Amino acid sequence: MNSHAEPVQQPETDDLARRIGQRRVQLGMSENALAVQSGMAPRYLQQLFSQGPGFDPGGFMRIASVLGLSYQEMLEGRADPPPGQGAAASHPVLMHLTANECWDKLGTHGVGHIALPGDPAPVVLPVNYVVDGHAVLYRTETHGPAAPAGGTEVSFQADRIDDRRSEGWSVLLSGVAERIEDPEAARRLTEQHPAEPWAGGARRLWVRVEAAEVTGRRITGM
Repeated sequence: MNSHAEPVQQPETDDLARRIGQRRVQLGMSENALAVQSGMAPRYLQQLFSQGPGFDPGGFMRIASVLGLSYQEMLEGRADPPPGQGAAASHPVLMHLTANECWDKLGTHGVGHIALPGDPAPVVLPVNYVVDGHAVLYRTETHGPAAPAGGTEVSFQADRIDDRRSEGWSVLLSGVAERIEDPEAARRLTEQHPAEPWAGGARRLWVRVEAAEVTGRRITGM
């Protein structure tokens, strides 16, 4: 039996230093502050960047803690990066979707974003939606930030990105929000659409957005 462990490949030190620097800037932290909070001198921090985590794993663990990252996330990057990190297609083609194609993309339910009027700027919030005819509906808290007043003009958007194929689509609809406040109507909707909001909690108010206009685009690689 071979008792020798396989060598662990260390991440490229330049990529590691770049990730640490980006996270530090995101937190508004200077390099000196990172060194001090990690319990080391700034010059030693620079030495760690040049040598890599094999030189002082404990030092890098302290850096990760100060930056609010897991050790693995700091070494390898996020396991769940936002979509759209891949390169664009060699010959991208942008196409407009018909109304029927838009509804087909939305399917029966999913996660999208509702855009509501706000002060000083519009508010955009994620919601679990369901499709009912030519309308989207979602459940929210009665007095929550995603609960517009009846008659409010709103927009709803959903999209999907395929990083591997450099493809994606986006659907945008606009309409007037209607609060379903009749208990019997709300009960029927809950029975018809049993999907639970991912955010959990008592989200008893149904909001319906009847589409006055729906548009969409799709991008593919040739």
